[in-house]
Amino acid sequence: MTSSTSHSPFRVGLIGYGLAGSAFHAPLIATTPGLRLDAVVTANPDRRAQLQRDHPGARPLDTPEQLLAEADRLDLVVIASPNRTHIPLARAALSAGLPTVVDKPLAATAAEARELCELSERTGVLLSVFQNRRWDGDFLTARRLVESGALGRVHRFESRFERFRPKPKAGWRELADPAEAGGTLYDLGSHLVDQALTLFGPVESVYAEVDVRRDGAVVDDDAFLALTHTGGVRSQLWTSALAPLAGPRLRVLGDTAGYVKFGMDPQETDLRAGRRPDDGGAWGADNPAAYGTLGTDDSSAPLPTDPGDYPAYYSGIAAALADGTPPPVDPRDAVATLVVLEAARASAATGNVVRPLQ
Repeated sequence: MTSSTSHSPFRVGLIGYGLAGSAFHAPLIATTPGLRLDAVVTANPDRRAQLQRDHPGARPLDTPEQLLAEADRLDLVVIASPNRTHIPLARAALSAGLPTVVDKPLAATAAEARELCELSERTGVLLSVFQNRRWDGDFLTARRLVESGALGRVHRFESRFERFRPKPKAGWRELADPAEAGGTLYDLGSHLVDQALTLFGPVESVYAEVDVRRDGAVVDDDAFLALTHTGGVRSQLWTSALAPLAGPRLRVLGDTAGYVKFGMDPQETDLRAGRRPDDGGAWGADNPAAYGTLGTDDSSAPLPTDPGDYPAYYSGIAAALADGTPPPVDPRDAVATLVVLEAARASAATGNVVRPLQ
C-alpha cells in the first residue's frame, strides 16, 4: 500500500459488481475527490461489460485473491460481495495492511464482527462499514430536529423501510442458510437499527416479530422491532417486502412538536438510474411534494427536507486515509447493530422481551 499525495488519488479496489457495487460504491468512489476506482473484482461477463461502459479506467479482475495479491498498489479495499464473504475477505484485507470498507451488515454474527474490529485495532488498519442511510435526507432532517431540541424531549421514534415485492427474487438474500445473513431483518433492518442507535444510543431491551409471509419464501420478509433505549426513548421499526401501502418513512414525537415524513430518499433511485453526484444537478434534493410536516395538530407546516448526501461517506473515508481522522462510520457501531439484531431474532423465536448481550 502506498500513500496518496495531492496529485495522486488513493487507489481503490472494489470486490463485487452486483447492485451494491455497481449502483452505490463504484459511482460514489469514482466521483469522490481524492479517490480513484482502480480495480474491480467480477467474473460475470455481463457485469464486466457494464464495468467497462461505466468505468473504462478500472481494471477488471477475476477473483478477490488477485486483488489482494496487489495490496502494494492499492490504498483501500471495498467489499460489496455477498454477506457470507464479508468476514473472510475483510480479515484477509486487514491482514494485508489494506484499509477496508465493508457493506452492511458487517458480519452474520456480532461475535465475528467484534473479532474483525479487534483485528483492525491491533493492526492499526482502518475499518469502516457502509451505512449510507445515515445520509438519507429524511434522516439528516430528523437528526437535526432531535439534536437542536426543535421537538422538545423526544419519547418515540418510528421508522420504516417497506416495499411491495410479493414474489421472491432469485439471489443469495433469499437463501435460508444463516451464514448468508439474508432476509429483510439483516438487510434493511441493519439500516433501521443503525439509525435508531445513532439518534438515541444503546438499548436495554428488544421485542421483535419476524415472519416469512410470501409464498415460496424461505427467509424472513416481514419484521417489527420495538427497542427501549437506555435514555428512555422507544423506537418502533418496521421492514417488509409485503407492504402494498407504505406507512410513514419516519415519525418522531417529542413533548413540544413532532415530525412526520412519507416517501423514500431519492438517492438510491437516482444512482440505480445512472445519475451521478457530479452530473451538475442538485444531488439528494427531495421533491417538495414529499416534504415532511413539523409541528402539532394545532399548528404545523411543511418542512423542506435536508439534501441527502451519500457522497459524504466516501469523502469521510478519503479524509481518514489522508489525515488519520476517524472513519465516517465506526465499525464498533456495526457490532452494536448486530447485537440488537441477534436479540431481535431471539425475541421473535420466544415471544419474549430480550436484553441485548453486549
